[in-house]
Amino acid sequence: MSAQPDFSQAGELKFGQVGIANLRIRQLDPARLAQEMRERVQRAPNLFARAAVVLDFSSLLQTPTADQVRALIAALREAGVLPVALAYGTREIDALARELGLPLLAKFRAQYEPATAEAAPAATPTPPPAPAQAAAPPPPATRAGDGKPGLIQSAPVRSGQQVYAEQRDLTVLSTVGAGAEVLADGSIHIYGALRGRALAGAQGNTEARIFCREFHAELVAVAGHYKVLEDIPADLRGKAVQVWLDHGHLKLAALD
Repeated sequence: MSAQPDFSQAGELKFGQVGIANLRIRQLDPARLAQEMRERVQRAPNLFARAAVVLDFSSLLQTPTADQVRALIAALREAGVLPVALAYGTREIDALARELGLPLLAKFRAQYEPATAEAAPAATPTPPPAPAQAAAPPPPATRAGDGKPGLIQSAPVRSGQQVYAEQRDLTVLSTVGAGAEVLADGSIHIYGALRGRALAGAQGNTEARIFCREFHAELVAVAGHYKVLEDIPADLRGKAVQVWLDHGHLKLAALD
């Protein structure tokens, strides 16, 4: 009797949002970049050690050569992080990614920070960022701006999980555990403890905010501007906190 054929898949492939770090290269100096990254890893090893990093060369006047990028990748790996792709899809960067055998994430940069006038034109245009607030503004509206209702997450977000609210706010009714990640294109409201990462304004909305009832965050970010736990005043830990941008600087304050 012949064996029954096995039509099941050996692997299931899915695509989704991932919290990969974007390293925008402003000066092509592998030694200096590696030292800066090494300091980040030493300051917050749980967050940055062996972190996946996308290299963004859009701020450079000239596209680097493949040999220059190989030297940079080797230096960054020695510093403790793992470059996995190139960002921002011009023709030159696309050709460079092919030569290096790396994937090109053409829309990655827009997910975490607004485009700037200095950047080279992308293959796929991104919408302009919202204008920055001139000072600490009043509490923002609870929508990201397109009329969608906010996403409500009632269950705890556990280590290794990620919740993303596309084009809207995110409300978490429970806790965000260590190693978990919540992202929103609008603001993020957390009614329990925040022990993982929270990234608001993921598409560049500088008016987004983060609110949480008990602050122990590994990382918080608004429109790409971030702070890690080691950079946050100790007197805010465990308190109700809000996070917002003021003239491009990330601000944190107790809500009490």
